[in-house]
Amino acid sequence: MPAAPRSFLIIQTAFIGDVILATGLIEKIRQHYPNASIDFLLRKGNEGLLKNHPKLRGVLIWNKKQLKVFNLLKIIFRVRRNRYDCVINVHRYASSGFITALSGSKMKIGFDKNLFSFLLDKKINHEIGSVHEVQRNHQLIESITDSVFAKPKLYPTEKDFESVKDRKTERYICIAPTSVWFTKQLPPEKWIDFLISLKNSIKKVYLLGAPADHHICESIRLSVGFEGIINLAGRLSFLESASLMKDAMMNYVNDSAPMHLASAMNAPVTAVYCSTVPSFGFGPLSDKSIIVETKEKLECRPCGLHGFKDCPLEHFKCAYSILNDELLGALKI
Repeated sequence: MPAAPRSFLIIQTAFIGDVILATGLIEKIRQHYPNASIDFLLRKGNEGLLKNHPKLRGVLIWNKKQLKVFNLLKIIFRVRRNRYDCVINVHRYASSGFITALSGSKMKIGFDKNLFSFLLDKKINHEIGSVHEVQRNHQLIESITDSVFAKPKLYPTEKDFESVKDRKTERYICIAPTSVWFTKQLPPEKWIDFLISLKNSIKKVYLLGAPADHHICESIRLSVGFEGIINLAGRLSFLESASLMKDAMMNYVNDSAPMHLASAMNAPVTAVYCSTVPSFGFGPLSDKSIIVETKEKLECRPCGLHGFKDCPLEHFKCAYSILNDELLGALKI
């Protein structure tokens, strides 16, 4: 029998949610190989997700926005120097496939959709809509672990929890109202209607998001005119946001990265789906997970896997037909 791997590299250089979903692999590998070294390669900007992660030896960062090719070559040389026994590529695009192919690893694993999959030792079929993405990711390591997948998990530090402690003195909900894709986010006026209906029942509402989301969150806050709404967009780190979400009565999110933050903390979550659908395999994984979507049968839905900058048919019925009562009902379950 071949020797058990002593060092692993997990590669996921896509977006925030993709990195979070890939953390299930860290959990599973650590279960089966408790003494192995595990590193994680991601894109610059996402490293805060894995800061001080207790089950990782290190985090490798690829700056894809500046000197992309030069930095790609630097990462390849670093990976080769580390001489990993096993490289697991969760990303399905050419750049990460190139890193994997040139890693010098004894075992190179990835998805068959990757352009360089022909250079891998083991390639796994990737099919959207068959199972959850976490299960798809686990298929990459099933042959060296077992068939039971591990849920994603993040590890905020005591400092992260301490930084939001004063915001937990009374019952609260969190809302992450935005998304990178316009057609994946409930329109601001729908969130405004929802918040107006909560004025007399919830004393604290925290609006979460990136710095770029601050303007939209602020417009929602001002439109509602309720002093209990606090705009925290751009003011918290990934792990501070996760710490706050963990103890919320409910976290309202779109089909976007904050949903996966909630899953990784097993925090209660209500996921709102507009142009996309849960059956794509990127749904919430928390024990208390509620899905809200239109009740109308729209032939145009879903219109795409990732969403669009505008509704292709210019009516956006998949969002505007979502009922406020559906959002309110999640607090009663």
